[in-house]
Amino acid sequence: MKNTFRQFGTLIGFGCIVAFFAFQLPETFLTARNLINISQQLSMLAVVAATMTIVMVMGDFDLSVGSMASLAGIVAAVVFAADYPIWMGILAALLIGLAGGLFNGVLVSIFGILPFVATLGTLTVYSGAAFFISDGKTIFGRDIPREFSGFARAGFEFGDIRIPFLTITAGIVIFLCWFLLEQTTYGRRLYAIGGNKDAAHLAGIQVKRLRLIAFGLTGIGAATAGLMYAARVASANPTQGSGLMLDAIAAVFLGMTMSRQSEPRVLFTLVGVLMLGILDNGLTQLQVDSYIREILVGLIVISAVAVSSISKSRN
Repeated sequence: MKNTFRQFGTLIGFGCIVAFFAFQLPETFLTARNLINISQQLSMLAVVAATMTIVMVMGDFDLSVGSMASLAGIVAAVVFAADYPIWMGILAALLIGLAGGLFNGVLVSIFGILPFVATLGTLTVYSGAAFFISDGKTIFGRDIPREFSGFARAGFEFGDIRIPFLTITAGIVIFLCWFLLEQTTYGRRLYAIGGNKDAAHLAGIQVKRLRLIAFGLTGIGAATAGLMYAARVASANPTQGSGLMLDAIAAVFLGMTMSRQSEPRVLFTLVGVLMLGILDNGLTQLQVDSYIREILVGLIVISAVAVSSISKSRN
């Protein structure tokens, strides 16, 4: 009974939030335009949260995703500013994300440093690198090609509705993460590592290699989000990804409260992302101070972690 309440409690809370804003904002909140706008706003967070789920399945986490997103956007913008083709800027950003993620993986899986300590250190390294490369300035204007920023404003037309490419990109990444974790041997082995690393190692699973790959994938996800953000605002700033980390971790923990075994699941993470995004959108429309929103997110993280920890200890 308690497990059932825990599993559906988050969904009930989600429904209550939607109902509250629908009642308070009857003319604007549940319109197709606003819902599409929410999906576009959430696309970067959805990508980071989905790829964050990959490492959190193993009981790890990556605090550097926000800094990596900022660094990837800066790297792409610098390549654009040097008049290289758009694809080279995107490739450079994704390679930086992969390299940063693998570096985190080496620190955690090879050197055995705790993920909190290792990724807290690389958070400052990647953030400092973004400031160093950009000289602390925002790169915008002619340095950002119109074709690149136009991607964020374009989409597929379905009658009067336009689905933004950013939303579609996030959907593709979520599907790939879901398929990787739920439908492949690699994903099942990550869950085995999360259940018991020593037992997984004794069972013949190459724990170090799989953790290394998982952190690499998370780095690519962060870089993808950085590119999406740079395209959306047509600029690159060394701090523009700073808010992604806490929200991504909050979304995964919210999702864990809906899992029977309190394990991270990509689809449940998506519900957590939607919950945070709708909360943000509704509070913004009600003109509530952004600091109130930060307080709420912090309380949600604490509540979700507490529920998840209690459930795990009982299991």
